[in-house]
Amino acid sequence: MQVELVERARRGDRDAFASLAAASADRCYALAYRILRDPHRAQDAAQQALLGAWRDLPTLRDVERFDAWLHRLVVNACYVEARTERRSAAKVRVLRAEPETSDIARGVVARDELEAAFRQLSPEHRAVVVLHHHLGYQLTEIAETLGIPAGTARSRLHHAVQQLRAVLDSGESAAAGERMA
Repeated sequence: MQVELVERARRGDRDAFASLAAASADRCYALAYRILRDPHRAQDAAQQALLGAWRDLPTLRDVERFDAWLHRLVVNACYVEARTERRSAAKVRVLRAEPETSDIARGVVARDELEAAFRQLSPEHRAVVVLHHHLGYQLTEIAETLGIPAGTARSRLHHAVQQLRAVLDSGESAAAGERMA
C-alpha cells in the first residue's frame, strides 16, 4: 500500500503525498523532538523534512526505503535547525529542594539529569542515540539512513554514551540544567 502511494506521489499525485505525509508526520515530529528537545524547533524540522520530501521525492531511487529516506531528511533538518538555535530561552535558576526519599522523586531527578546531559550532546550524536535507542535501528541502518560510514555511526554512538556517562558521573548535568532551564 505504501509503495503504491510513494509511486503515485513520485509522479506528482498530491493526494497520495498528503496521505504519506499524514501517516508519517507524527513519527517525523517524534524523531525531531528526541533530537532537538524543543517542541517548536521539532515542528519546524519535521515540516522542513516533509517539504523536502515533496520536492525531492522524484529522485528517490528505492521506493521501499521511503521511511528510511524520510528519517534521513528529518535528521538533516534537525541539524539545520540546531545550527540556527534560538537563543530566547529565559535564564531561570533552579533551586535544589531537600532530597526526598520517594522513588518517584528520585526517578524525576534522574530523568532531569539525563535530559540535561542529553542536551549537551551535539545534534549528530543525539541523532545516532535516538535512532539506535528510541527507534531500534542497528548501526548499519543508522549509517545508511544518515549517509555516513558504519564506523562513524559506531564511533558517534560510543562517544555519545561515553559523554553521557561522564556528565552524569561528574554532576555537570545539574549545573547545565540550571543554565538551560
